[in-house]
Amino acid sequence: MPPSADRDRLVELLRRNAEPLPPPEEAGFGACFDRFGEARIVLLGEATHGTAEFYRARAAITQHLVEHHGFRIVAIEADWPDAAHLDRFLVHRSETPFPGDAFARFPTWMWRNAEILSFVTHLRALNADRDWDARVRLRGLDVYSLEASMEAVLRYLDAVDPAAARQARDRYGCLSPWHATPERYGREVMFGAKHPCEPAVTGILQDLLEKRLTYAAEDPEAYLDAAQNARIVRAAEQYYRTMYRGSVESWNVRDRHMFETLQNLVAQGAKAVVWAHNSHVGNAAATAMGREGEFNIGELAKTAYGDAAVLIGFGTDRGTVAAADDWDEPMQCMRVRPVRADSHEALFRAAGHARSLTDLRGPRARELREAWAHPYLERAIGVVYRPDTERTSHYFEAVLPEQFDAFVWFAETSAVTPLSVPETQPGESETYPTGL
Repeated sequence: MPPSADRDRLVELLRRNAEPLPPPEEAGFGACFDRFGEARIVLLGEATHGTAEFYRARAAITQHLVEHHGFRIVAIEADWPDAAHLDRFLVHRSETPFPGDAFARFPTWMWRNAEILSFVTHLRALNADRDWDARVRLRGLDVYSLEASMEAVLRYLDAVDPAAARQARDRYGCLSPWHATPERYGREVMFGAKHPCEPAVTGILQDLLEKRLTYAAEDPEAYLDAAQNARIVRAAEQYYRTMYRGSVESWNVRDRHMFETLQNLVAQGAKAVVWAHNSHVGNAAATAMGREGEFNIGELAKTAYGDAAVLIGFGTDRGTVAAADDWDEPMQCMRVRPVRADSHEALFRAAGHARSLTDLRGPRARELREAWAHPYLERAIGVVYRPDTERTSHYFEAVLPEQFDAFVWFAETSAVTPLSVPETQPGESETYPTGL
C-alpha cells in the first residue's frame, strides 16, 4: 500500500471528483450518464452476481441510453437460449420472460430475479410503440448452452432443410454422449480417450454460413438464432476441451466468444449496452488477470473500438448478497464483509459518499488518475461467496483508473430478490467453473 500521506491525498481527490448520485429509482439517476451517450458500446459491470443495487442501477442507465441516445441492444452475461426468452418477451412474441426452462440451472437467481423482471417489463412497454427494426433486443453472450444450442440448430434445420438436419445430427453425434456433462468430454480428449469434435461442429457452422442467403431469405430472425447457436456449439466444444489445459486458456476462449458475439450484434451499426461482471468489463490489462495472460471483453472492446467503448465498474463496501457457499448449493442471503483497508473500495468508503459516479476520463480527472497509479486490491464476488477465505477467494490487484473509464459506488447494498423456479434442470452451471 502507498504511504498514508499519498493515500490521504488520493482520498481527497476522489472526494472532489466523485459525483453524488440519487437512488437508481429516482428519475434523475439515468440522466447522470448522458455523458456516455455518444459511445457505441457501454459496458456496465458489477462487483457481485447477486446485488440488487447493481441491477437497478444498470437498468436505469440502460433505459436512459435506450430512450435518449438510441441504444438498441442489451447484451448480458448469460446463455443465448435463455436470453432469447427475455428477448421474445421484449418484442411481444411471448407473454412471459421466464418460462419453466429459462434460467433453471444454477445460479438461477443471477438472471431470474425481480430486478430483471422489472427491467424487461419496462423495455417491453417501450417496444410496444416502436417499429420492428427500432425495437430494443436482449441477447446472451455466454458459452455454456451446449445441449440447448445443439437442439436449437437441429430444430431449425429440421424445419428448413431436412437433409442438412440429418447430416448435422450425425455430426453432433460426436458430442452427444457428453452433452449433459460437457466437462467430461474435455477430460476424455485431454487424456486421449476421445478424438476432438471440433471438425464436426465447425462443419455445421460453415454449412449454415454458406447457405445464409437461402436460409435467411424466408425468416432472417430464425436464421440468426440458428447461426448463433451453431457458433456457441463450436465455442463450447473448444471451451470444455481447453478447461483441462488451464484456467487461463479456457477463460480466454469464453471471453473471446462473448466479444465476437458482441461484435456481430453491433456490426450493422446498432449501439449496445453490456451487462457483465467487473472481471469481464474492466480492462484485464490493468489487473493481475492480465499479468497472468488473461484478456476479457473490456480489453478486446478497447482494442477494437477505442474511446467508443466505455467501461464502467461498480463497487460496494458492505450489505448483503445473493450467493451460494459452494457450487450447486442453495442460494443464501449472505452478509458481505466490509472491504479491506488496502482496497480500492476502501478509498471510496473513505471519500464518504453513499452513492457516487467517478468519471475517470479527460483533463478534469488527470490529477486523480496520476495519484491513483498504484495497484490496490479489488473485490470480486461471483455466484459463490466465501467470506472466511475472502482475501484469497475474492481479491485481486488492479490499477482502477486504467481498468475502468468510470466507477459507480454504493456504500451499502442488498441482495437481489430471486423468483421461483422449477426443479433445477441437469446441465452445466452458468459461469462454471470460475463463478464470474
